[in-house]
Amino acid sequence: MPATFEPDSRLSWMRLLVAVALSAIGGVGMWSVVVALPAVQEEFGVARAGASLPYTLAMVGFAFGGVFAGRLSDRFGVIVPVIAGSLLLGLGYLAAGLSTSLTGFALAHGLLIGLGSSATFAPLIADISHWFVRHRGSAVAICAAGNYVAGTIWPGIVQASIATHGWRATHIGIGVACVVLMVPLAFLLRQRAPTICQTPAQAAASGAQSRLGLSPRALQGLLVVAGFGCCIAMAMPQVHIVAYCTDLGFGAARGAQMLSLMLGCGIVSRIASGWIADRIGGLSTLLLGSSLQGMALLLFLMFDGLASLYVISALFGLFQGGIVPSYALIVRDFFSPAEAGARVGLVIMATLFGMAFGGWMSGAIFDYTGSYAAAFVHGLCWNLLNVAIVGWLLMRAGGVGLNPRAA
Repeated sequence: MPATFEPDSRLSWMRLLVAVALSAIGGVGMWSVVVALPAVQEEFGVARAGASLPYTLAMVGFAFGGVFAGRLSDRFGVIVPVIAGSLLLGLGYLAAGLSTSLTGFALAHGLLIGLGSSATFAPLIADISHWFVRHRGSAVAICAAGNYVAGTIWPGIVQASIATHGWRATHIGIGVACVVLMVPLAFLLRQRAPTICQTPAQAAASGAQSRLGLSPRALQGLLVVAGFGCCIAMAMPQVHIVAYCTDLGFGAARGAQMLSLMLGCGIVSRIASGWIADRIGGLSTLLLGSSLQGMALLLFLMFDGLASLYVISALFGLFQGGIVPSYALIVRDFFSPAEAGARVGLVIMATLFGMAFGGWMSGAIFDYTGSYAAAFVHGLCWNLLNVAIVGWLLMRAGGVGLNPRAA
């Protein structure tokens, strides 16, 4: 890296564009299995629960893979996990397309596709955080939005290909596309930012745990619990909005429209939250987003009319989209830059497990009570835990104020 490198430069913004492109391509691992589920279920003649297993394993692989990929990024640079991830995606989709049983199809998603896709989320977010100072919040949020972009563009492509060529050829084609498109892009990220080339003494000095009076382990643990809690709350509407609308008599199509509206507003929220974080910091932004998410959950309890649910779904998307990127900013503000990849990966893993647990627990509560009211209250309780942790950390950091990086 040239000694004249400056953060927030044209080079930094070009790197961000490459990272978003990689995230949008590699993010296919989280969405293709959802679109292919009906065709796979028919092919293998299994029940809906069995056909959902590949998605579950893909999410588990994504969660654990983010931590491992983050460690690789910290040590060797982000190019290593991204290239490894693209190759794993290629192998995974090839194995999925050639699988002769649901077990083989599911293992391909858990051991290869989920792991490969994880390299295009947390490691890229952590890497981009090194290339910006004044506009770090905006850059991290834009990079994190790449995953939502993947969820916008890939389902339509996958569905059209399955209808024309079948699910097997579609999976093989996705694998080839990932390798052909991602590997050349990865080489554009071969340079490493100066902030991760520090001596141990410099890295220790750059950490900010002393501002909180907490050990690195304690702070990491609190962030993991906070991430787990906020995403349990987040999962209730995102996972069950279609079923909720069906129970209310509005139909699944209305619920699907609300989910799309929620995710679309999430993209807007994710980018806007970065702009906010550049001015008030990651902790304050997380507290704001989590508090507003709790308010939206409360609105779901108070109103259940069709028009109301559309409005609340849009509000929920606008409120929650910036929560996950805020954790990456907090890690960069309070930990050594040399540990960013692994520590961001740990928090992202906690949020994914929170989504998985929250989605399942909401369904279990509905089965027990016959209503989603208790499930919304359950989500609110976990959201309050998140708000309490973040609020306590913010008080220890000196309270709400301007982002020190903007000074």
